[in-house]
Amino acid sequence: MSTQQVSTRRISVKRYLPDNSTEPYWQEYELPVDDSTSLLDALNHIKEQLDSTLSYRWSCRMAICGSCGVMVNGVPKLGCKTFLRDFDDEIRIEPLAHFPVQRDLVVDMEIFLDHLAAVKPYLIDDNPVKPFDPKAPETYRQSPRQLARYKQFANCINCGLCYSACPQFGLNPEFIGPGAIALGHRYNLDSRDHGSTQRMDELNRHEGVWSCTFVGFCSKVCPKHVDPAAAINQSKVASAKHTLIALFKG
Repeated sequence: MSTQQVSTRRISVKRYLPDNSTEPYWQEYELPVDDSTSLLDALNHIKEQLDSTLSYRWSCRMAICGSCGVMVNGVPKLGCKTFLRDFDDEIRIEPLAHFPVQRDLVVDMEIFLDHLAAVKPYLIDDNPVKPFDPKAPETYRQSPRQLARYKQFANCINCGLCYSACPQFGLNPEFIGPGAIALGHRYNLDSRDHGSTQRMDELNRHEGVWSCTFVGFCSKVCPKHVDPAAAINQSKVASAKHTLIALFKG
């Protein structure tokens, strides 16, 4: 705790202990806070001082790892980037929406990771692999303008907040989702990549970009300003072009 003025706040956490009960329940905690207290700080205080049974995920505390995502008063947020000083009234903490809850604030993100893997989130080079020559290693040159095309979409930390904000994913978990589409689009825009045709099979289908109804909440909750909604719209244009070119070639 810092030297700032300390006050007492109450927060409610949605608990789920499958070993004890099949139904979740709300539990209220009272703890000391000041203006520097983040939601993650509050959860750590509860875990260390009040209730060691509370389960949640966290790692870096710097909005880089993406582990500490939770619902705060119904809005997906990162615990380490959310401060209690910004809430005047009650604070209600729940696990991320649209994911199966394993325990308390811990959710199963396997389907999210599967969707990410499906878009082949890595550079694909269609050139034959050459033996590495330490005397003359090959390099990929890229201009600042080429970098700027995809840089925003490369800021994703895979926190999953956009999936919890996406009503379409909530209705249809087979929808590949905003994060995966933004990641696929990031590599499609990379001048070093030659895998856009391979990714198009995943993106240009009903559960791909065309399932998005453009609510736009995914971009509002993104803690790194990736703007997945923009990536989806741009991917729709690319998908339409891909379809038209395929028709003309056929």
